[in-house]
Amino acid sequence: MWICPQCGRTFARMEQAHYCGKPETIDQYIDAQDEAVRDRLRAVRQAIRAAIPEAQERMSWSMPTFWKGRNLIHFAASKKHIGLYPGDEAVAAFADRLAAFDTSKGTIRLPHDKPLPLDLIADIARWCMAKHAK
Repeated sequence: MWICPQCGRTFARMEQAHYCGKPETIDQYIDAQDEAVRDRLRAVRQAIRAAIPEAQERMSWSMPTFWKGRNLIHFAASKKHIGLYPGDEAVAAFADRLAAFDTSKGTIRLPHDKPLPLDLIADIARWCMAKHAK
C-alpha cells in the first residue's frame, strides 16, 4: 500500500500515477501530466483551438474538452498515447485517414512515438463542429 503524500489517497502500487483532485482547467490538466507529453498535449489543444475558435474550452469527464452547446471533442493523455475522443460518427467518417492509427468506437489513439497528425486533428474538430455544434 502506498499513500500519496499530497492528497492522502491510498493505492495498491507504489508511486501510482493519479490526480490529486480533479483539474479545473485545461492548463491544470496539461501541467499535471508527465513533462515528456505536455508539448504534445499543447499541440493537440492548439490544433483544435485554431480549427474551431468559437468553441469553448472546458473540462468534462476529467478531460480537456471543446464545447459549443454540447461536448464536441475531448483529448487526454495515456501512458503510451494521446486519446482523441470525437465520437463514433467522426471515427467512421475519417476511417480512411485514420487507417494508420488504432481506433475503436469514438476513440483515436495517437501514439507518443509517432508525429501528431495535426492537420487531421483539425479536420476532425471542424467536422465535429459542423455536425454537432448548437
